[in-house]
Amino acid sequence: MTLVDTNVLLDLVTNDPRWADWSISQLEAGSLRGPLFINDVVYAELAVRYQRIEDLEAFVEEAGLEILSMPREALFLAGKVFTQYRHAGGSRTGVLPDFFVGAHAAVARQPVLTRDVGRFRTYFPSLTLIAPNA
Repeated sequence: MTLVDTNVLLDLVTNDPRWADWSISQLEAGSLRGPLFINDVVYAELAVRYQRIEDLEAFVEEAGLEILSMPREALFLAGKVFTQYRHAGGSRTGVLPDFFVGAHAAVARQPVLTRDVGRFRTYFPSLTLIAPNA
């Protein structure tokens, strides 16, 4: 089972000229290892790109993604790690979704397929990351 980060899925949705091929190949490889899943936060971030929920649901189904709700332990961990980030001088307020994704993967002990490794490596060093140059 692999948790897929929003940026990888947006590569498909936007047909990103730099990253779409990499993301597609990693999703295909991940699906051979086991189920691919997203959580509520990734779903919400994807919703920004869609006008209708039916279109988003169709994408999720076509991509073969399962949606797993975040356990309370992951929600708690995300809050604690975000607090560490702020105490370490982190000033960006829009990073909380990354902490939800990282905490969910850490609690579930699942790898994360992502292109954005910085905060994952810093705040969740035990995570297995599937990323470019990882």
